[in-house]
Amino acid sequence: MLPQDPAILVSFINLKLRDQYPSLMALCDDLDEDEAELLKTLSKAGYRYDPESNSVR
Repeated sequence: MLPQDPAILVSFINLKLRDQYPSLMALCDDLDEDEAELLKTLSKAGYRYDPESNSVR
């Protein structure tokens, strides 16, 4: 289960992307999360996933 607070969610995702996953898709597949829903949640909080840097900004 992912954190609900947007700032904590972004921190959590970036930590996982940096240390464990080559992409957001791989993270979502492994954690059984819906990538589209996660991107929507991040967008509502003013964040977006940058595949080049493999991070949420």
